[in-house]
Amino acid sequence: MPRKPTRHRRLLPVQPLTFSPFARSVARVATAYLLNHHIRDATQQSAGVELNEKLKKVDRQSESSEDEAFDGVVQADFAFFDPKPDDFHGVKTLLQTYLDNKQWDLSGFIDLILGQTTVGTVVKLEGDEDNGVFSVITALNLGRYKDHKCITELKEFLLNVCQDKDKIGNLRALLGDKSLNVGLLVSQRVVNLPPELLPHLYDALFDEVSWATEDEPTEELRNSFHFKFYILVSKIYEHKNANQKRSSSADKDEAIIYIKPEDEIFRKLSIWSFLFPLQIQQVTTHELKNYQLTGIVMAVKAENISSFRQQLRTLINES
Repeated sequence: MPRKPTRHRRLLPVQPLTFSPFARSVARVATAYLLNHHIRDATQQSAGVELNEKLKKVDRQSESSEDEAFDGVVQADFAFFDPKPDDFHGVKTLLQTYLDNKQWDLSGFIDLILGQTTVGTVVKLEGDEDNGVFSVITALNLGRYKDHKCITELKEFLLNVCQDKDKIGNLRALLGDKSLNVGLLVSQRVVNLPPELLPHLYDALFDEVSWATEDEPTEELRNSFHFKFYILVSKIYEHKNANQKRSSSADKDEAIIYIKPEDEIFRKLSIWSFLFPLQIQQVTTHELKNYQLTGIVMAVKAENISSFRQQLRTLINES
């Protein structure tokens, strides 16, 4: 019998957010930008507005809890589900700018994610009739899906944005000869999703990857989850004077703000990473006036995932 968890019954009441006011401000800006500025059609726009209103409601509960020094939990039950076709528009909203402003086969990419039900999770509110998706996480074998248009276009994008001559050969190898052992780790969410969910999300993903190496019905499928490397594509805020800040500690501003806290751990564990400029329009606020939204690509050995899981749990517990 498969060891896949019954995630639809896994409800996670969430503690009030404890990150700094600045971090919450950055998260809200990024979330609003994702939901309101990159939704291409009326159907998606309606879904995005509904999702944003739900998120605001959860966030208001969190802020109220902090202001009143409330020791209980925010009454928002986030549940984990297997991906399914009905999640298409919700996932598309989250991944709208996954490859910056590139016009590519995003719909085909989402079909791959939703079609891989043994490895992958979407997060929703329990009992939500609108079926809003708050998070999606999965790992796709780049070799297994190499003939799909979306994967071909994704590889072309990554090779085009890599301007680091010392990294391009390594990237080309993982996208080419070694691709059968490479998982594209896709993890996207509304940015101020309560951080307490993160260890559960990543534990579910990596447990499923491990189980798939034994439980998939064919040897070919089982082998497709024997990852040796993961590639991640994400976004950060980089200080506009980052090069000067590396040699100066006088400025209190951080050189890099990680929108997703786990990305800082992934980068520390990565065998290589590179940054690339983004073309999408950035929302300007007082908090972000000195920062530029920047793309980041990271390669992580699968053997380092256990360390990642431990460090992520420590990070969230300490926050």
